[in-house]
Amino acid sequence: MRANHVRRRLAAGEASVGTWLSLPSPEAAEYVSKLGFDWLVVDAEHNPVDIRTLAQMFVAMGNSATAPMVRIPWNTPEHFKRVLDAGAWGVVVPMVNSREQAELAVEATRYHPMGNRSVGGGRHALSWETSASEYYGHANDEVLLVLQIEHIAGVERADEILSVPGVDACFIGPNDLAASMGLGLGVPLESDDPALTDAIRHVRETAVANNVAPGVHCSDAAGVNRRLGEGFRFCAMASELRYLLGGLKEDLGTLNWARSQAAELATSDQGALVRY
Repeated sequence: MRANHVRRRLAAGEASVGTWLSLPSPEAAEYVSKLGFDWLVVDAEHNPVDIRTLAQMFVAMGNSATAPMVRIPWNTPEHFKRVLDAGAWGVVVPMVNSREQAELAVEATRYHPMGNRSVGGGRHALSWETSASEYYGHANDEVLLVLQIEHIAGVERADEILSVPGVDACFIGPNDLAASMGLGLGVPLESDDPALTDAIRHVRETAVANNVAPGVHCSDAAGVNRRLGEGFRFCAMASELRYLLGGLKEDLGTLNWARSQAAELATSDQGALVRY
């Protein structure tokens, strides 16, 4: 059975960097998986990714050294069951705001006796290049569980959330956190707002105190370097869609071409919509 290098690196106190996949595209997943990221998270929370496409994206990543992960739509057992059986090496759980919610996530991720994940399926074993029996025997030691703390309620209960046994990492979503604090929508991911900075620092320090790897979403490479310097270890560098649109928009702006007003408006709107 393949070893989950991401879980091992985080447990050893090392940094691990990846990016988000927003497009429901096995081809895009395959291309990005060859770039050298430790992991890729398919964002099934905010994007139209169905379970079959998700499984195909995991297959496309299979010939790389990149761990296939997914952010599920919500913290309910059926979402864990389907993505783990499809071959996910890790699950990112959105909007965890209490100890009870953290415990539910652990139970849905782990087989008995650590949890109550249902036994079945076969694609999971293929994803780890092993047999079903081998997978069942080692999945609890390999699958990575990441809880998102992205609301001020989660920040206030960070210690009770991150002290739950079975949680490997946490992940701060600065946009949602800022919104829950009344700071507005679309706040920069590396904002220096004092209240937001204090909340992020509190989660990071609480994670470290509980032997949980602290993580955060970053806008670009400079943002990742900043957060690594602050002590974060599980960092996402924007998304493939952000770089696709950003790169095209930048080069489009250098063309010696008189664009129509409609084309200029469309380009401006797309740049505003994709923040990470």
